[in-house]
Amino acid sequence: MMMPHCMTKRMAVSMGLLMALFLPIGSSYAKHKNSAEEPPFLYQAGTEDIPKGCGGKLEVLKEGFAFHCPGKDITLPYSAITLMQFRPDVSPEVMAMKVPWVLAPGLTRVRENKYFTIVSNVHGKLRVVVFRVDENNMRPYFAEIELESGKSVQEFRSYDEFQ
Repeated sequence: MMMPHCMTKRMAVSMGLLMALFLPIGSSYAKHKNSAEEPPFLYQAGTEDIPKGCGGKLEVLKEGFAFHCPGKDITLPYSAITLMQFRPDVSPEVMAMKVPWVLAPGLTRVRENKYFTIVSNVHGKLRVVVFRVDENNMRPYFAEIELESGKSVQEFRSYDEFQ
């Protein structure tokens, strides 16, 4: 009779340890799943007629960028791109351009890089788009952008670099 009680106790302890092991894995999976569902790129400012905060996905294609958010798509050919920056704000260089803003940047400087700005000139028309994107989401894009476009993204990591 002693044997079944001992096995039951061992089984309960084993099950408890297994649950303690798998519970954090399951909760972290749920966190990653929810964050993966959120659109990584949010339109913040630019010359396009898109509502502020419209979230979507930026695709790096063979000929250019494509941004898709509900109700609106943008394409920017690499051949027309003159500047790409990833920094905590919109640069003075971009602000000094005579940009026909549809949605002007009302961005505040943040501690970490959050804004990806693309400036292009399509058939003599200046186009600017500014996306808010987390650095962890942006990091994988750098190599792909350089590979496909043949151009690099200017990245500013601290205020000292652009003061």
